[in-house]
Amino acid sequence: MEWIYLLIAGICEVCWATCMKLSEGFTKLNFSIFTVIGMIVSFYFLIKASKTLPLSLAYPIWTGVGAFGSILAGMILFKENISFLTWIFIVFLLIGIIGIKATSGH
Repeated sequence: MEWIYLLIAGICEVCWATCMKLSEGFTKLNFSIFTVIGMIVSFYFLIKASKTLPLSLAYPIWTGVGAFGSILAGMILFKENISFLTWIFIVFLLIGIIGIKATSGH
């Protein structure tokens, strides 16, 4: 169950980061509220996952899922261009997340 909590936490991180961008510096109330709600939900599920998963596993995977998801959100929602070199580092990020999980013993 802790892996589901961690996945939910990572997805919520993407949501709050996206809403933060859409809030235009917290000048749009609805997106500002969604940002704060997303942060609270994301941290809540990270805390739940961290009860049974080691911090050295939960936190990097949470941030990695958030980083990867934010890259996708930026490309899809905001039409951000990603250079070839950046794609190489995105692949490294994914390899790192998978490697952390694979070598954790959990």
